[in-house]
This record gives sequence, structure tokens and C-alpha cells, in this order.
Amino acid sequence: MKKNFHIVVISFLFSVVLWIWISLSNDFYTTFNVPLKLIDFKKGLTSSSKLPRYVSVKVKAKGWKLIAARLGTESEFLVTASGDTGSKYINLYNYLSENQWLSSEMDVIDISPDTLSFNIQKVTHKKLKVEPDVEINFREGYGLATPIAVSPDSVIVNGPVNELQKMNSIPTSKIKLEDVNDKIEKRIELKKIPGITYLENSVALFFDIQKIVDMTIDNVNVNVLDVPKDRDVVLLPNKIAISVKGGVDILGKLTNDQFKAYVNYRDVVLDTLGAVIPKIEAPENVTVQYIKPEQLRYVIKKFN
Repeated sequence: MKKNFHIVVISFLFSVVLWIWISLSNDFYTTFNVPLKLIDFKKGLTSSSKLPRYVSVKVKAKGWKLIAARLGTESEFLVTASGDTGSKYINLYNYLSENQWLSSEMDVIDISPDTLSFNIQKVTHKKLKVEPDVEINFREGYGLATPIAVSPDSVIVNGPVNELQKMNSIPTSKIKLEDVNDKIEKRIELKKIPGITYLENSVALFFDIQKIVDMTIDNVNVNVLDVPKDRDVVLLPNKIAISVKGGVDILGKLTNDQFKAYVNYRDVVLDTLGAVIPKIEAPENVTVQYIKPEQLRYVIKKFN
């Protein structure tokens, strides 16, 4: 029995191979979902229309032929977009010969969509600001101390005239950051938009993450602006305290002379309550929470 074991195994394997070969010689149906790609635009032209990303092609062929197509190089449904600017309406059945992966031994049963309608326009370029598309979840007590820095902050964008006229900025790909409590620098791709290309495909994003704290700036002088020469305004009091919020590194460097507090003489004259609220100009990346006192009384003096 042991002497005949290898003969039994060989016979079994041969039977399996023969059965598979006979089975694959029959006709089968399958559907290929392949990316749609417009090619052969004239120089300086492109499509401005939103087209389906994929085309579904239902075919009938011998089983071994379908397996070979599945295992072959990644397929695309190619459509020639030659011609001048204007509207185009084409039937995809007319482009079967351009897609060599659909061999003559395959019968195409259905194509979905079977027609395309698109516009061909001239390509132009425009410099657009880059807008980060970022979702950040901070660790408790932390936050952005400064706005997200983008480098470069704008890029040259190439695309159809009509599309670029409607665009004021270009987004990055979306990123999500979790439990953030320190500075981060990341390189991120610009969002892929059909028919749009970039001179630079990625930008660097810098996140200045700091512990967010409160601080009080005392003894900030309040000035009265645009006072006539024959008038004087005395504020009571003429100094205030300003409560601010921001990154710990930023607040640690603040001094009270970086803040401007003032009231306009016109606001004093128009006041009917006997007190005015000063306006505050704070350094960048600092949030004013409140001032103390909130209102200032005043006395107007007139010179002879």
C-alpha cells in the first residue's frame, strides 16, 4: 500500500487540476469596478466636470480568462478626451478597444454608467491660501497658544478657469489629533480635488500646544483720546487690571506696557450714565477675559 501511495496522490492531484481546468473552460459572469480616467487632453486643457470615480463593467468570459484579468495589473477605464473646449457627450461602449484589459475574448454585457457628459476648459493657475482641516482633542488644561502655522501658507493651484474663479483657499487632507499636550509638527498632503493640481502637494503644519493659564495684568494706564485743546478729562480711576488667558510660555513674557487701554472723548461726551467702558488692545494670542473695574467714572474740565 505504501508503495502505491504516491501514485494515489498524483492521480488525485491530476484529477483536481483536470476538474478545475474543465470548470474554468465554462463561461462565467463577473463585474469589474475600475477607476475612470480621462486621457489625451490637448495641451492647456482639462475637464471641469465632476465625473464618477469608478465604472462598473459586467462581462462574460471563460473562467480562466477572468482569473487572469483579476490577477493582472490594476485596470482603469480609459477615455480619450481629445478635442477643443466645450461640452462633450460620449458613449463608453465606443471606448472598449482602448481598454486592452477587456480582451476580445470577453463579452461586455453592461457598463454603468454607459455615458459621460463633461466640459473641457482651459487650464489656468492661481495662488491660494492653504486652510488646515484639523480636528484636535487636547489633554485637559492644554490648547493652541497660537494659530496653526502653515508653511508654505499659500500654493500655486492649476485647474479649469471656472473652478479656480470660485476658489479662495485650498484645504489640506483632514487629520485628527488625540490627547495633545505638546508642540507638534506634521507634513500633510493637500486635499485631492479632481481636475486640480498643485505646484507643491504638501505643506508643514506647526501646532504650538501649551498649557493654558490665567493671569492678571495690573496697573494698566487708561488714556483719553481726541480730547479738544480746551478740555481735560480725568478718569476715576485711571488705571485698571486686565485678566487674560493664554499659553503659559506667552503669558510668562507679558508686561503691562504691551496692553493699550483707552476711551474716546466722543464716547465720554455722549455718555448718559456717568461712566464709560474702556477699550482694550491686547498682544496677539492673548484672550482678554475681563477688566477691573469694568466702568470708569470721569470729570470733564474746561479751560478758559
